[in-house]
Amino acid sequence: MKILDETSRTLNEFLLLPGLTTEECTPDNVDLATPVVRHRVGEQSPVRIATPLVSAIMQAVSSPRLAVALAEVGGLSFVHQNQPIGAQVEDVRAVKRHKAGFRTSEINVKPSTTLGEVAQLLGDVDQGVAVVTDDGSAEGRFLGIIGPDDFHLHRHGSGEVVTARMRAYDELTTAPATISLSDANEMIWANRLDVLPVLDGDRLVSLVLKRDYQAHKTFHNASVDSRKRFRVGAGINSRDYADRVPALVEAGADVLCLDSSDGYSVYQKKAIEFVRARYGEKVFVGAGNVVDARAFRYLAEAGADFVKVGIGGGSICITRDQKGIGRGQASALIDVVRERDAYAAETGMYVPVCCDGGLLADYHMAIALACGADFIMLGRYFARFDEAPSRKVRIEGQFFKEYWGEGSRRAQNAARYGHTGEISFEEGVDGFVPYAGSLADNVGLTRTKLKATMVSCGATTLRDFHENAVLVQVSERSYEQNTAEVRLRKRSVDAGE
Repeated sequence: MKILDETSRTLNEFLLLPGLTTEECTPDNVDLATPVVRHRVGEQSPVRIATPLVSAIMQAVSSPRLAVALAEVGGLSFVHQNQPIGAQVEDVRAVKRHKAGFRTSEINVKPSTTLGEVAQLLGDVDQGVAVVTDDGSAEGRFLGIIGPDDFHLHRHGSGEVVTARMRAYDELTTAPATISLSDANEMIWANRLDVLPVLDGDRLVSLVLKRDYQAHKTFHNASVDSRKRFRVGAGINSRDYADRVPALVEAGADVLCLDSSDGYSVYQKKAIEFVRARYGEKVFVGAGNVVDARAFRYLAEAGADFVKVGIGGGSICITRDQKGIGRGQASALIDVVRERDAYAAETGMYVPVCCDGGLLADYHMAIALACGADFIMLGRYFARFDEAPSRKVRIEGQFFKEYWGEGSRRAQNAARYGHTGEISFEEGVDGFVPYAGSLADNVGLTRTKLKATMVSCGATTLRDFHENAVLVQVSERSYEQNTAEVRLRKRSVDAGE
């Protein structure tokens, strides 16, 4: 037995001291960009994100819809692995079909398709137009487009075929596949177009829509790959990785991450070694979770591209209650970050650290980043939003979103926790979180708060923030001073639906 000479500290037990705010320290000058995967010291990481937030590998959180919304605002989502390989592959492909400013056609019809069928298809998706190809497939020869403004069912009849009302190829303004988004938008405005088909020969590559123009301006820090497709991560486990990893790589997943409550295991090492043996350094895989320097070093030496920190600190995690395992998130981060920097000094390789759990408020994110986290994984935070896949329910006049842990019986995630068959005991709970609206609005507010904190601390980059931040522990008396009884005015709840 060994007893550490420390008190396990949470992020809530620290505050930041203000630093010198210079003329350069303005919110507009603050850069929140951060590396996601390992890289040589002094070089850029192959995968960087403009917003240091990623979504947890959870059924209640990381849907394709949320992945697209998070990529738009500069973050990254990890599609959960507690599903058949084929289903996870389709989730990844659904995200990769989206290109920043360039839409892959979701509706492709044959010339013989009826207007009634087209009207029904247009009502099911957000694309706004259907693409007509010779065989009705996305790979078919491009013939034209048809949208709701091109026909009226009562006037033209639902049985009439699309060729009677479509805008034919030779009547359209089109662009080559090499066009940039800015040039495509210029063509749209110059030619008064609502849609611009982008072609490679006689095959459609993508669509640029006029109504997306404002989104292009708003989401100018989107997380995209070299082909301007949205980036997406995917969770894997240490059991079926030999089958799951190749399928996810083929689908286009940008980053993989081993999903486990305890990552300090030979099983994660074997999974990483499989990826390295098969793909070398071309496929990125993170590992975890860990709470100390030993475990970080073990996974970094095994080849992990980033390491997640946190056991038992999540809002729906009860691992500490059930197994007595864990560590305060602040203590865990400080220990692991110290080892990360030592590893970088020794090897010349920087392995990013992800803070996963123990974050109940936006300012906790600032504390975690000041402690040295490169980016932050969040579950409860994202589960509150419209884009999360769980149901929105009304309880006593207030709206909530369902939220459950991967260690709960509802999740039945045996692969994550090592149970055989049905879960024998729970390490997570099943409940609700207050509904908070859209992801873009909330992430925008969080970014604003993080920037304001960094300005007050005299930092304009996350690296500066970590290196120069001064933190102080907070006593119970300090908490009491901040919790004087004041009857707060309740915000009215928007009835919404």
